[in-house]
Formats: sequence, C-alpha cells, structure tokens
Amino acid sequence: MSVADEIEKLHRLREQGALSEEEFTKAKAALIDGRPPGSGYSAGSIGDPLRNFFRSKTDRWLGGVCGGLGESTSVPSWFWRLVFAVMACGGVGILFYILMWLFVPERPAG
Repeated sequence: MSVADEIEKLHRLREQGALSEEEFTKAKAALIDGRPPGSGYSAGSIGDPLRNFFRSKTDRWLGGVCGGLGESTSVPSWFWRLVFAVMACGGVGILFYILMWLFVPERPAG
C-alpha cells in the first residue's frame, strides 16, 4: 500500500470520528517521515526517554547514574540512590548500577 493510500485511509478514519485531529496529524507526519504509524516519537523528541538519558556531570556521587536518572525523570536523584542502596542488599543494585555506569553515556557538553 502506498503512502497516499495510507493517508487516504487516515483521512477516512478522521472523518468517521475514529481519529482526532491531533492523532491524524501525528500519524500523517509519521507516514511522510517513513516511520511506522503509532511509533510515537520523532527523532530528537523531548519525550523520548532513551535519547535524553545521560549520566550527570554535576549531580554525582560515583558515576552520575542516579543524578542522570533524576535529571531525565520527575523523581529526584536521592530517591534513585535509595533504590540502588536497597537493591544492593541482594547484589542486584550493584550490578545494575555498574552496567548503567558502563553503558549509559555521560551528558555531552553544552
């Protein structure tokens, strides 16, 4: 099915009331950009948590993982430190923290 056919189908759904104007606009933009409909995030979207998660350079005790979680979520960094400390009792928290320290990049300058 071509992009024009998909947009026509979306237009019919909007006319029937199955899609709101906002949903229609987002789905149409996704089709034009070549993304699958319903993918939700555009490239570089503010709402994309994985693109916006970095280790913190300023709010850090060890590797900046909890500070980065605090900056990218609505939960403060002290809560994340508490969660990792409680999980450390079983060893799982230490493992998760080390893996995140290794694989999550540090926030770029600027």
